[in-house]
Amino acid sequence: MAQINSNYLKLPGSYLFAAVAKKVAAFREAHPEADIIRLGIGDVTRPLVPAVVEAMHRAVGEMASCETFRGYGPEQGYDFLIDAVIRAEYGSRGVGLDRDEVFVSDGSKCDVANIQEIFDSGSRVAIGDPVYPVYLDTNVMAGRTGEAGPDGRFEGVTYLAATAENGFAPALPERPVDLIYLCSPNNPTGTVLSREELAKWVAYARETGAVILFDSAYSAYIREPGLPGSIYEIPGAKEVAVEFKSFSKTAGFTGVRCAFTVVPKALKARAADGTLRSLNALWNRRQCTKFNGVSYVVQRGAEAVYSEAGLPQIRQQIDYYMENARIIREGLSGAGYTVFGGKNAPYIWWKLPDGLDSMRFSDTLLERCRVVGTPGVGFGPGGEGYFRLTAFGDRERTKEAVERIRQAELFA
Repeated sequence: MAQINSNYLKLPGSYLFAAVAKKVAAFREAHPEADIIRLGIGDVTRPLVPAVVEAMHRAVGEMASCETFRGYGPEQGYDFLIDAVIRAEYGSRGVGLDRDEVFVSDGSKCDVANIQEIFDSGSRVAIGDPVYPVYLDTNVMAGRTGEAGPDGRFEGVTYLAATAENGFAPALPERPVDLIYLCSPNNPTGTVLSREELAKWVAYARETGAVILFDSAYSAYIREPGLPGSIYEIPGAKEVAVEFKSFSKTAGFTGVRCAFTVVPKALKARAADGTLRSLNALWNRRQCTKFNGVSYVVQRGAEAVYSEAGLPQIRQQIDYYMENARIIREGLSGAGYTVFGGKNAPYIWWKLPDGLDSMRFSDTLLERCRVVGTPGVGFGPGGEGYFRLTAFGDRERTKEAVERIRQAELFA
């Protein structure tokens, strides 16, 4: 009989957002009349902008003709999209990249999950706490951890505490690590690492030989001038960091699926024989073996994000969500609650009263306000005592959710 990968059995019974969805479904079945407002999972609600839709229509038309039909595309992405990414995302920030350093994919979640495959199974991992759960879960699946302890922390993982006291900017590891996961703007706290903080991490990685896996999926939401939108704005980062960016929240591609990962050719790691090997070459080998590329139609849509017509349309859409974030942030703080984030990211990190269980509070919020959010503990033990709300909802529904919360006096 086949034997399963026992590392999967170390994980909780279900993925965080699936567990929340199951709980909401059960509540809806018990209360079919309930008017539920969802501010939990970070899924967008605005339609694709006209420039993107028009580009995809044109691309579909090309697929209908023998002369312009395309089958398999390059696993790394079409040059037209890679060139647009380099120009708009990096050239605008004073960062130079070569085409073969950018890899187009069908989602940052996939890339963040899969990048660990090219590293040794014994690699020591450092992960923010709280943070997006995919970083931890995929390393558990790969066998880099022991079992979870009573506090929910896995043996063998270095947890980097991100708290209100340190401004949600975790301190450097106290013990040696090989892989460091950083997320800025951060999911779930909605906070951003400053240029000085990122420079500290780059210097640490250069000194120790660690590799930074930098998730920058929400960089388009940064509003305050001077905050870095790419780790490559920091000198020397190309030698120590992989960067992940996505069209999902930037351009409403959650259902369309397109992202890109940058693996600089200057980034190397040590092989078992002591030689230094290119991570760019290894990632390219992995993609060519396991991935058949993103569809031509989708990549034409992504290219249009950076077009003369697309850029202002995308900015308008991001402005819409950030206005939602302001409404939530100011509405809750005006009601006397302590909240973080929502200024440079579409997430609001709500501080609960001391001792209040975030999973139990999610039930209370659903029952009393008919509002869905995400319990902080789902993002790691350090998230206990917090609750995440997203700004990706409809404007009027967002206002209604805030008003329900204000009237409920939940902690009175």
